[in-house]
Amino acid sequence: MIFPDSFLMSCLLESEMSSVESHQEQLSQSDPSPSPNSCSSFELLDMDAGGLYEPVSPHWFYCKIIDSKETWIPFNSEDSQQLEEAYGSGKDCNGRVVPTDGGRYDVHLGERMRYAVYWDELASEVRRCTWFYKGDKDNKYVPYSESFSQVLEETYMLAVTLDEWKKKLESPNREIIILHNPKLMVHYQPVAGSDEWGSTPTEQGRPRTVKRGVENISVDIHCGEPLQIDHLVFVVHGIGPACDLRFRSIVQCVNDFRSVSLNLLQTHFKKAQENQQIGRVEFLPVNWHSPLHSTGVDVDLQRITLPSINRLRHFTNDTILDVFFYNSPTYCQTIVDTVASEMNRIYTLFLQRNPNFKGGVSIAGHSLGSLILFDILTNQKDSLVDMDSEKDAPNIVTDEGDTLTLEEDLKKLQLSEFFSIFEKEKVDKEALALCTDKDLQEMGIPLGPRKKILNYFRTRKNSMGINRPTLQPASRVTVSNISKESGFCSKTDATGNGDYLDVGIGQVSVKYPRLIYKPEIFFAFGSPIGMFLTVRGLKRIDPNYKFPTCKGFFNIYHPFDPVAYRIEPMVVPGVEFEPMLIPHHKGRKRMHLELREGLTRMSMDLKNNLLGSLRMAWKSFTRAPYPALQASESTEETEAESDSSSEKLSDVNTEETPVAVKEEVPPINVGMLNGGQRIDYVLQEKPIESFNEYLFALQSHLCYWESEDTVLLVLKEIYQTQGIFLDQPLQ
Repeated sequence: MIFPDSFLMSCLLESEMSSVESHQEQLSQSDPSPSPNSCSSFELLDMDAGGLYEPVSPHWFYCKIIDSKETWIPFNSEDSQQLEEAYGSGKDCNGRVVPTDGGRYDVHLGERMRYAVYWDELASEVRRCTWFYKGDKDNKYVPYSESFSQVLEETYMLAVTLDEWKKKLESPNREIIILHNPKLMVHYQPVAGSDEWGSTPTEQGRPRTVKRGVENISVDIHCGEPLQIDHLVFVVHGIGPACDLRFRSIVQCVNDFRSVSLNLLQTHFKKAQENQQIGRVEFLPVNWHSPLHSTGVDVDLQRITLPSINRLRHFTNDTILDVFFYNSPTYCQTIVDTVASEMNRIYTLFLQRNPNFKGGVSIAGHSLGSLILFDILTNQKDSLVDMDSEKDAPNIVTDEGDTLTLEEDLKKLQLSEFFSIFEKEKVDKEALALCTDKDLQEMGIPLGPRKKILNYFRTRKNSMGINRPTLQPASRVTVSNISKESGFCSKTDATGNGDYLDVGIGQVSVKYPRLIYKPEIFFAFGSPIGMFLTVRGLKRIDPNYKFPTCKGFFNIYHPFDPVAYRIEPMVVPGVEFEPMLIPHHKGRKRMHLELREGLTRMSMDLKNNLLGSLRMAWKSFTRAPYPALQASESTEETEAESDSSSEKLSDVNTEETPVAVKEEVPPINVGMLNGGQRIDYVLQEKPIESFNEYLFALQSHLCYWESEDTVLLVLKEIYQTQGIFLDQPLQ
């Protein structure tokens, strides 16, 4: 094929070839290509010999829109092999659906499209790629279409077999590709605005580099994920649609969290992986922001939003107002329904796609998402009826923590025969809770049943933290409020007369859906739970309280996170103690923290030594004179005094050295909220962050997605429930 309708252009093109070839040789040397020792077929090709053609090895890619630009990303090696096997399986491949990326995406081979399974996402194009090109300003290689790649491969095969090079091809969009030799193949872009005399060499621009086979381009291809899934973790985001400083969605941030976990499993659980004891932990995102803002509230807000500082007001409406939505009677119900129903839906779908899954389930929440999960867990019920049937049911059963009617309550107390009396007197549960012994007597209730009923409602009213959710159903619990009915906290009235029941502390009443599984651990990242509970008027968490259906609770935060608050001081308000320091994932404390502790310890030692020296000097000045005849006796007394003073000094040092006190103090009891273990865990700040706390405050609230220390703590606690521990305990 020749250049269309321009003999002059052809001449100029041929005269330019020598300079282009030398220039492309430089590009080829600068381009990160495999060395001559690589296994590439045409790199080892003898250019003078023909007939050494070997077919190209295809690899599958998918297209993602990143920063408004198309980026082609390779499937991992296992997924690409599965796609290639399905492609070569025969005519039925067009109807094949191949799960990829650990089962989170499905590829429809006939459509050449990739669809997300568990969440809503735009479908992305898929290609079977063999030939690629890259321009001067492109960061990554772009694959040619499958049809044109086949044409390129056929032309390349003829050139190798016949040893005839400098082949020209024209792409469908009228671009020229020239195959000079196996190592030099170029791609000329079409010339825009060429006149009747044709284009000049300068108008052609710098040609693109063309590569054959994925092994000759610089791209990272991962090996894939383990097929075995040991544990499932749902991750709920906080306010706004963006979850980090790069304004990425919860899906992208959880992808980072999952990638970090896979790397840490290879480095810190290597023995367990080699023994095939573990596979991986699956993290799935839960999005509630989009359903909330699709209710039409954004349109209502836009009508009343001022036109000034438009971007700031739009940011406020889209993010910060989510906190106020959660305190709204209407939208709070939408949020809790969305979070619970999404987790139930994804869990049901996950079991359908992974029928052999036998692992447990945990949940994690970031920022406001942790508060939502905390409230949902607090209002769960301990006894899950017909769990197996609920797992298979697509419809989600919801309740509000207490759906038992008065008739069911009486049946539980074996007093069903008295229900007709209460029904005749129009006494419901709320009215019955206000009845006295005299009222029940006037209704004709005998003494024994009266005592049972009064004791039952008194137990529900005055319970102080004993985990008896089946015996004390709560009625109309308030949003995010752990009332006295669930036995979470204690309050004191203004006169100090002890505990009293008060559910009306400014929170709205909603129905809390029930989860169709029992979470094993609840992880809170950068959580404001402690602040919200305090603002709601809850003074203290009873040490005996624990979630009805969840065994563990970890409050993980960065020391500079402006949104995070502690939980343990609400359980043990009278004791001051530090949170647990999360070890560095490399098994040591950060150097600047060790230096800081060393300087603190040194200053304390200097202080103690100085105080001891002053004490000894003062005693020597104030000592009474001794007679010369009692020299030996005085010497003994002096030695005894010095011994006693040294003992006193050691006592003083013990009292004034906080490190020694810290080692000798027995473990702190922080209640049963985390099964008797510590609850608050603080990350170690980086050296650059310690220079200015305020500068890194916002970043600290969004750092958890890529934090190896955070992910390792999550993995360690999850696998400990299965009896699997780190290769080497971190210090």
